[in-house]
Amino acid sequence: MNKTKNTKDLLPEKAYKNLDFLNSKDARILRILSEYLYTKKQFEEEKIKNTIVIFGSARAPSPEEVSGKEESIKGRSKSLKLAEYYDATRILSKRLSEWSKNLNQVNQKYVICSGGGPGIMQAANRGASEAETKSIALGISLPFENSPNPYVVPDLNFEFHYFFTRKFWFSYLAEAFVIMPGGFGTLDEFFEILTLIQTEKIKKDQPIVLFGKEYWSKLINFETLVDYGVIERKDLDLFFITSSVDEAYEYIISNLNLK
Repeated sequence: MNKTKNTKDLLPEKAYKNLDFLNSKDARILRILSEYLYTKKQFEEEKIKNTIVIFGSARAPSPEEVSGKEESIKGRSKSLKLAEYYDATRILSKRLSEWSKNLNQVNQKYVICSGGGPGIMQAANRGASEAETKSIALGISLPFENSPNPYVVPDLNFEFHYFFTRKFWFSYLAEAFVIMPGGFGTLDEFFEILTLIQTEKIKKDQPIVLFGKEYWSKLINFETLVDYGVIERKDLDLFFITSSVDEAYEYIISNLNLK
């Protein structure tokens, strides 16, 4: 004799538990909202209100990695240069984190924020870790970056699918930016921030440091943009170029609008 099935077994799965639906094109807006709302919730719980964002290449090795590799003279030269930027990032991140930690209680803390991956991103989180402060990792699902770096804080470690929601959270709480040498992704992030400031979509003053004079002068001739009239000369004042950790540190803390 067949037993009568429990009526609960006959109920269809709720839409918000249906993974096939949630991963479908029709539910894309729900996934976008989830990336926005979950990040917002975590920031509020961790009392994150102001960040200092550091962009840069995922391919920059640490000095320890370079010293442990056998490379050609040419390849080693490139790695050594990138390793110098890695170390500068680590030191600058540590100094900024220590400075923020020692601010008076009436002032908001400034939390280091990176893309959560290897290279310069790892150096940024590592510096904050060495200062014994928390830092943020806004990761992105990519085929060649499979895991977050070991210095991220679990409650502030995020994995985004959509670049635009990730970039929103990079910019929304940012009070300063440090742009280390990097590739297409770094350039995309740097120029989007410049565009938002130039067009006054971002209205607050934000110090922006382009770190590595040799790299940036070889890569982009900013004067050409002025010469052709596609930007105004005052737009070059939106960022500060240096190769000195001390100068970068002083420029940022002296131009932050302490709250």
